[in-house]
Amino acid sequence: MAGTDGIATARPDGVFLLAGERYRAALGRAGVRAEKSEGDGATPVGLLPLRRVLYRADRVAIPRVAVPREPIAPADGWCDDPADPAYNRMIRLPHPASHEELWRRDGLYDIIGVLGWNDDPPRPGRGSAIFLHVATVDFAPTAGCIALALPDLRAVLAAGLSFVEVLPG
Repeated sequence: MAGTDGIATARPDGVFLLAGERYRAALGRAGVRAEKSEGDGATPVGLLPLRRVLYRADRVAIPRVAVPREPIAPADGWCDDPADPAYNRMIRLPHPASHEELWRRDGLYDIIGVLGWNDDPPRPGRGSAIFLHVATVDFAPTAGCIALALPDLRAVLAAGLSFVEVLPG
């Protein structure tokens, strides 16, 4: 999709728009919120930069992207404990604080777009691990992330995605 400015829009009704194309999306089970907090299940409202893309090299081809990319490994995780110094950062497992494992069996994290939310610098309790990732087959709501079907995720990344603007409800 040549000519894209790299900015997509995620609407609360589950529509993801980029360069005139529409994609079905899953958002947080608690909807979208301007006041995001850890564990609330909401997708944060705002303009979220795509920081980098992580992927499972054992399952998917290297994605075409406009941002840095790197493969993940079984010992990769993401800290979601507001009291930990590594809060809202990629970590190596085992890790003593609460965290997500990035190497998942279900395929939802086969490609992960790390979205810039509460990361520069992280503020404890404001929310962590806001990703653009693969949706479940039934597009079930996420814990606060944005999820697309794998082919659609690959397409928007290849189109030069660099920001996602999450609109309020």
